[in-house]
Amino acid sequence: MTDARTATPDDPLTWEAQNGARAGWSAIAAAVCTIVGAIVRGLAQSGVPKAEDRTQTIIDTLSRTASGQAIPPGRTAAIAEYIGTHRLPFILAAVLLGLGGLLTFPPLAYLFRATRARVPANRLGLVAAAVGAAGYGLGSAVLLIATAQGAAGFVDGSDRSNAAANDALGNATAATAQLVRDLGGLALALAFVLIALAAMRAGLLPRFLGFLGAIVGASLVLPLDQLGIIRSFWLGSVGVLLLNLRPERRPPAWAVAEAVPWPSQQKIREEREAARRARAGRDGRAEGDGGRDGRAPSDDRAEAKRRGDRVPQPRAPQPRRATPTGARPHPSSKKRKRKRR
Repeated sequence: MTDARTATPDDPLTWEAQNGARAGWSAIAAAVCTIVGAIVRGLAQSGVPKAEDRTQTIIDTLSRTASGQAIPPGRTAAIAEYIGTHRLPFILAAVLLGLGGLLTFPPLAYLFRATRARVPANRLGLVAAAVGAAGYGLGSAVLLIATAQGAAGFVDGSDRSNAAANDALGNATAATAQLVRDLGGLALALAFVLIALAAMRAGLLPRFLGFLGAIVGASLVLPLDQLGIIRSFWLGSVGVLLLNLRPERRPPAWAVAEAVPWPSQQKIREEREAARRARAGRDGRAEGDGGRDGRAPSDDRAEAKRRGDRVPQPRAPQPRRATPTGARPHPSSKKRKRKRR
């Protein structure tokens, strides 16, 4: 399952230059559609009636039945009624999320082909990207549209019970679309992990985007990014990279048709240590050649001579002064005289 570079074009840099803009704009469009679709869906679902508003106890239900009153619809019926009367936001969210899923494939396929031109890459990543983007995008769109249409049929019908609401919201089309979306999400998660890590190994993605792509893949399986914020950020960052909007941040592997792996942490530490030793060696040679402040040795000797001239010369020893007449000798002088005797 591992392909070498035989299937890549003769000049991968030319192909990448011709198709990079298309893949970059697709990545940015996928990011925008994903985050906007999630926001529209969240705003549409914010008006769904809460469970407390539709709670009916057994006593209330029996008393209404005994008195001949109609039993009010439950929470599921209220949700179906709300979605059926507010179909437009849900359909708009379905279209945006579906486009966001489908537009994920071009940047992933572009990264896969650019990676395969530099290092051996598993073709399973490309197949998973195609199947996952189609399944996840179409499944998400059809699921919301089928749910909205089923809710609209519930509103137009005469049966407003919870059983009828469950049948309307969980119709066969919606159930099939949910299965397709879940399977597509698994395939897309595998594609994110394989392609992002392989592109990082080839030096096409920085380490941050490489590991973040693996996290995006995990978020499609685990409930870590239900709004798609991390996925949108990754797609937008990759789009900026493919469009070369920030040339100073573009990895050097894009300029050559070969892998430029990122250095390991040990190699980075060794390079820093070598640079530190080189700086220390240059500083030591500068001190040996020109003194501490860069002056010549002759200047240092002249300065030392000037400092020596300012130091006062030692005085010659002076004779001890005679003791005045009538003055009392110091007690220490008596002790010296006694010792002499």
